[in-house]
Amino acid sequence: MGQLEELENFVRIAEAGGIGRAADQLGLAKSVVSRRLADLESRLGSRLIARTTRKWHLTEAGQRCYEQALRVLDASAELQASVNLQDQQLRGTLRIAAPLSFGVAHLAPVIEQFSKLHPELAIELDLSDRFVNLIETGVDLALRIGELADSSLRARKLAPVSLCLVASPSYLERAGTPTDPEQLKQHRLLHYAGSSADALWLTAPDQTLHQINWVSKLKANNGDFLNAMAVQGFGIACSPRFICWQDIKQGKLNVLMPEYTLPERALYVVYPSSRFVAQRVRVFIDFLATYFADNSRWER
Repeated sequence: MGQLEELENFVRIAEAGGIGRAADQLGLAKSVVSRRLADLESRLGSRLIARTTRKWHLTEAGQRCYEQALRVLDASAELQASVNLQDQQLRGTLRIAAPLSFGVAHLAPVIEQFSKLHPELAIELDLSDRFVNLIETGVDLALRIGELADSSLRARKLAPVSLCLVASPSYLERAGTPTDPEQLKQHRLLHYAGSSADALWLTAPDQTLHQINWVSKLKANNGDFLNAMAVQGFGIACSPRFICWQDIKQGKLNVLMPEYTLPERALYVVYPSSRFVAQRVRVFIDFLATYFADNSRWER
């Protein structure tokens, strides 16, 4: 067993919150992960993790070891990347988390093209609108949309994501077409339940802010479903353009009050700052940035 593998094993245990989770992330048996930890503790001559039947925590020596291990592993990754510049073939497993609607609509060509360039790389993709803790789950990187909360994660902006108010021609024929924010209060609004915002903010051409409190007739935690309900004539949706752009293009949805602007969001890739960044992660992040610079079709 190499010392680097022992250190990576220890870092996984520390970040995952236990031997069982670390074993799942590494694809190893718990007994193997436990033995590697014991070997590291024996070699260093110090207990790194204090364990009870229900809890565990890093000892003082364990915390120092964790901090130094990150530096060692980071330096090793940098060394490998610099030495292997001529061999750009990536190996191992790349674990990615992404929002469900965006992933289904836009990630298939990304993964397909990247896999052609690196056929020996395995990819695990978690599509879900739930919040994924990258450190605890062992996910290498995540795509996130919206304003990023303060955290220890590194972030890189990939593309703008604008919102627009949309409704079907049948709904507008039946309920009328709103032309100002006050008229929206008389309409059936479809609300994305995953948002923490309790109001819709619109900026007029003269930069006046208008607040429309959500009194929605339908709330759901999936943007594709809300967009489909808007297409069916159920009401007005505040939809990201990456979801509704084709329905707008095909005339199934009309954009309402285009002279008013909604808060702009963005697509980001985030990844842990406290962990060494593997070459496969760095290369994929660069690939994402290049791809979405040329393929943010929904904004055009």
